Amino acid sequence: MTDGTDETDSVRAAEPDREAATRASYDAIAELYTEWIADELTAKPHDRAVLGAFSELVLRTGRSETLELGCGPGRITAFLAALGLTPTGLDLSSAMIAQADHHYSNLDFATGSMTSLPYDDASFSGLVAWYSIIHVGDGDLDDVFAEAARVLRSGGWFQLAFQLGNRVDHQSDAGGIDVDLDFHRRSLDSVLTALEAHGFAPATRLEREPDRGGRFPEATRQGYLLVRLER
Repeated sequence: MTDGTDETDSVRAAEPDREAATRASYDAIAELYTEWIADELTAKPHDRAVLGAFSELVLRTGRSETLELGCGPGRITAFLAALGLTPTGLDLSSAMIAQADHHYSNLDFATGSMTSLPYDDASFSGLVAWYSIIHVGDGDLDDVFAEAARVLRSGGWFQLAFQLGNRVDHQSDAGGIDVDLDFHRRSLDSVLTALEAHGFAPATRLEREPDRGGRFPEATRQGYLLVRLER
């Protein structure tokens, strides 16, 4: 649903029904966001490397079915397909899914919530949450990881990327469009602790400093966490 860039304007406490506000915000900016983010992955060699290693590990399981949680306009889903996986993209925003369907009509996309996934148990060997848990409040994070464990096969891989920190930032404007988005900055340790409660074991932890320049500047350090489902 978003990437590693940071354009927040204040810090505030979480509000009720954040999922509805997040959905409405991304519906409003779907076309603008899709155009802006289209080339972002070409500027992020660490991101490409992390996704490449993840894809190789998923393929080693002997199965290629992979789900991207919070796929937005589908650019990461398409990159995973190019690496040999069989990906499906899921996003809260129907407008984002419309963009994904338009730009990547050969791939599968669906509208839905990470807290209640519309898939059977053990449907995938890989999961990706690429800067999507940043919009999930602490109260819902456990549900997201419980659902991730449910739909992932034993021995499957889960790759997460998120901004590091210990606060909640808020964004109310995106390119002149009113939005209502919370950004949860978390530590690798806190996310890993939440994952371990659902049977995930750590494989790789990576932190990098923010890219300060270019078209996609970042204000915070970035974290990548790869875990494996062991049950």
